[in-house]
Amino acid sequence: MNNDDVLQTPALSVLIVDDEPGMRSFLKKALSKRFALVETAGSVEDAERLRSRCHFDLLVVDIRLPGRDGIEWNEALDPGSRRSDIIFMTGYADMETAIRALRAGAADFIMKPFHLEQMMQAVDRCLERRLLRRENLLLKREVKQSQVGDNTLIGISDAMTRVKEVIDRVAPTNSVVLIEGESGTGKELVARMLHKRSGRSGPFVPVNCGAIAPELLESELFGHVAGAFTGARSAREGLFSFASGGTIFLDEIGEMPLQMQTALLRVLEQRAIRPVGSEKETPVDVRVIAATNRELMDEVKEGRFRRDLYYRLNVLNVRIPPLRERQDDIVELVHHFTRQLASELGLKEVSWSHEDLELMTRHDWPGNIRELRNLVERCLLLGKPPVEYWRQQVTPEISSAEAGQPGYPDEMPLKEVERMHVMQVVDSQQGNKSAAARVLGVSRKTLDRKFKEWGLQE
Repeated sequence: MNNDDVLQTPALSVLIVDDEPGMRSFLKKALSKRFALVETAGSVEDAERLRSRCHFDLLVVDIRLPGRDGIEWNEALDPGSRRSDIIFMTGYADMETAIRALRAGAADFIMKPFHLEQMMQAVDRCLERRLLRRENLLLKREVKQSQVGDNTLIGISDAMTRVKEVIDRVAPTNSVVLIEGESGTGKELVARMLHKRSGRSGPFVPVNCGAIAPELLESELFGHVAGAFTGARSAREGLFSFASGGTIFLDEIGEMPLQMQTALLRVLEQRAIRPVGSEKETPVDVRVIAATNRELMDEVKEGRFRRDLYYRLNVLNVRIPPLRERQDDIVELVHHFTRQLASELGLKEVSWSHEDLELMTRHDWPGNIRELRNLVERCLLLGKPPVEYWRQQVTPEISSAEAGQPGYPDEMPLKEVERMHVMQVVDSQQGNKSAAARVLGVSRKTLDRKFKEWGLQE
């Protein structure tokens, strides 16, 4: 890792524990070039007080400390709280001490006196591992949350041409962006395109504000320190820290509780986060993109959304048209989803008849792109063209023989039947998941969990 790489990670923090004031001052000055937050302590007791208020990515600890030594302190920590890398320093090393340090989980072991370059190399190795762990966590999150294959904004209509032009103008800036559009129009896809074309080196981190319990949202976004609330046995980083150098996408921002809106406004104005239970703020370099399927100004008038936050989010605006306003794109979208889904499902790609395509261009598509994609998927799985599928859906009279037949092929797995039925109900409710949950007799949270399992996003 070179110095430029390290300097691009402003959300990292370090705690230096040494009883020599000169060493603390020397290391603080040197490590300030690598870390956004550098704290120092002269004893284990001071270090514990700092750790209770703030998460640290790295601990640089002298072994010989007043009272309890550094290794004993680290060994006494709860295993769940040992999430910080640790570099031990000592001027009195022997083989037994070195073995103890390694068994205590030391990332490195440095003898005093040392050259600054030796310390910085050890620090950089720790940072490289830390950033790699973050990337792995984000990759796992991306696999769960992103819709496979949906990485292209399809459409040649005038409405979509205007959207693409706005994306080209807005993407290179670091300003906050508000994406507006009905449910199922592809707001996350637009957010990903904005990030991809922004030139930012960090990750894209999507967050569905409506799918996280209000009491957990602040911790999820900003992190927390040990003991911040019941069950918080160890410190944890938030998604703003994971998104350092990149973009955080706050989907369904209209669902955010008022208390959290206040906290988000402070982050946008100060460019710093404060983990739950902490007294310290850490600078962050994160671009914020928010999205909503609500009319936020109406929410402001009703007192459900802060006016100052609305204007802070609405610096740059991208409004995505519903599918009924871009009928010229429907045939291209059908072909795109047919190729994509046939490949994903291991099915033979089909060619739709002129009647099928004509019927789809005339449909109103209340569920927008999501409804269209789901229809194509069902037709491929059932081996029925849209004309036949829709005819069965709208025909009120069926024979007793037909009534005894199952609605899905016998060989279809139960999980797939469940998914198709849920998506059909969501479509029938014009993409309104809260209404669909009531029809299905489940909670909205259960429905959101199912969508997450299936990799279906806004």
